[in-house]
Amino acid sequence: MKAALGKADFAVHHACALITPLTKRGDMATSLICSRLTASLRHSGARNTISSASKVLGGPAGLFGGHVSQQQRSLSLHEYMSIGSASESCTARRARMGSASEGGLPASLQMRSPSAGTKSQFSLCGTKDLVVKAQVLAGGRGKGTFEGGLKGGVRIVYSPEEARDISSQMIGRKLYTKQTGEAGRICNQVFICERRYPRREYYFAITMERSYQGPVLIGSSQGGVNIEDVAAESPEAIVKEPIDIVEGIKMEQAVRVAKEMGFPAALVNEAAENMVKLYNLFIKYDASMVEINPMVEDASGIVNGAGLAMATMDIIKLHGGTPANFLDVGGGATAHQVTEAFKLITSDRKVQAILVNIFGGIMRCDVIAQGIIMAVRDLDLKIPIVVRLQGTRVDDAKALIAASPLKILACDDLDEAAKMVVKLSEIVSLAKEAQVDITFQLPI
Repeated sequence: MKAALGKADFAVHHACALITPLTKRGDMATSLICSRLTASLRHSGARNTISSASKVLGGPAGLFGGHVSQQQRSLSLHEYMSIGSASESCTARRARMGSASEGGLPASLQMRSPSAGTKSQFSLCGTKDLVVKAQVLAGGRGKGTFEGGLKGGVRIVYSPEEARDISSQMIGRKLYTKQTGEAGRICNQVFICERRYPRREYYFAITMERSYQGPVLIGSSQGGVNIEDVAAESPEAIVKEPIDIVEGIKMEQAVRVAKEMGFPAALVNEAAENMVKLYNLFIKYDASMVEINPMVEDASGIVNGAGLAMATMDIIKLHGGTPANFLDVGGGATAHQVTEAFKLITSDRKVQAILVNIFGGIMRCDVIAQGIIMAVRDLDLKIPIVVRLQGTRVDDAKALIAASPLKILACDDLDEAAKMVVKLSEIVSLAKEAQVDITFQLPI
């Protein structure tokens, strides 16, 4: 489960960065790639590969004409080895993110054996909602297939036990992707990190560009996808800002890029500050490229990119309410875990009402109902609770709530549920201000 408080923020999602430091002589470079889980030792004269950002800027398929020299990758490092360098410049505030990680990067651990991760190591991720990522140096892992039949080299799981089970089907087996071909590549370790829920995803990179004779900031409102496809299909979505290598980056340049990328006004300055710090990282390592894909914006109050979560928060705001917290119990929650979720939410004394909005797919509605009833009874909750349930075993869930003597308000329509919970929270707020105790009886 996961919960978070705070206003809108943004962070680097899934530690995406590409750093290619050059020696002073310029004859050799060491490259560190987080987004593609690789880093490289490059020879400046070799011409076998080319970075995605360079393709966006130049060459026959790029946005600009001109020749872009290609480089050879001789040494590759995995994502878990690269994340430390990215953390130097990822500055989203921990308190506002509600995350167990620092610097806006997902909390994580690396395992070479399915039994290697301890309970305490998993707890460092701050959530039971996890992502298991096969450490294979090839693109297209998410759509790949392991020998043995497991689909996908990037899997979402909901408990340490499930993480170990998935890891056991990855470690020691070959992963076949579009890039590996029939040969496949062996997976010797996995990278496990907390799951993040971005509201919006952006693309940001700094790269050396020959046609500009120096570094260029590249941004796009379309992150989390192949930037080369964006450049080919929607070139107007690409933002470019050349930087004077002598004078360095100016804050107004970063602000201009952030605005053109489409960051909300409240986040423009913070986004720009992160861009400046990433540029400083670029200079510090004498890099040829730093890439963040995706750079993400969190929602107001908490991050959740799922459609139901965003709709719930948006409709509460539409009716004049302010979400204090959003908590996702995950797909395999028990009634006890739902009770613990209520305990966590109500530990904030500013919470004035609770809206439970469940569309049961993996999660059964009757289990949620049992957890709600248990929570109201065991925690002796005094604040109003509005419940909107749809999906698996919803009739059983409604029967449980109806048979309960507890004051739980059921509502089938999300819009009506949102209106109700906002009005009830206003009543509670007024009563608290007047120092008046109130109780709720059904029907209200």
